[in-house]
Amino acid sequence: MQRIESYALLGDLQTAALVGDNGSIDWLCLPRFDSPACFASLLGGEDAGFWQLAPEGAGSCTRRRYRGDSLVLETEWDTPDGTVRLIDTMPPRGEAPDVVRVVEGLTGQVRMRMTLRLRFDYGHIVPWVRKADGDLVAVAGPDAVWLSTPVALHGHDLTTSAEFTVRAGQRVPFVLTH
Repeated sequence: MQRIESYALLGDLQTAALVGDNGSIDWLCLPRFDSPACFASLLGGEDAGFWQLAPEGAGSCTRRRYRGDSLVLETEWDTPDGTVRLIDTMPPRGEAPDVVRVVEGLTGQVRMRMTLRLRFDYGHIVPWVRKADGDLVAVAGPDAVWLSTPVALHGHDLTTSAEFTVRAGQRVPFVLTH
């Protein structure tokens, strides 16, 4: 379990996420601050939901900072195979809240892993997950989220995962929309 000081904040003025120094979003209420959490591992452990993007086998990041005077979070890992940056943001809201995560290769090539365990209502509700028009769609009662990415996704044990390699100069986007 992460210590609270290892978390950074993302937000879009209507809700917020807490991102650990291991690349995991462990707290997020959608679509508003007062909505039940869909990632609640901060309080309920991994079974309560999280979304991690990090190099395979990596722990805490090497460096982390906010970009300029913004809530755009940059998390970097130096690995034996290269350096990778994870850019996290929640842009000002249009029609729906988005969590945008971009993996950027800085040097070499780094093997990455994405693990998404959506659990609505503070970890109590496992959504029905399917693919539609190339996106992953997770629905539980009135709640639904879409994950859009060019990376091939795999489901197992009520969790969605992906393994991919990012090379220097390459960017791989992940957008989660409520």
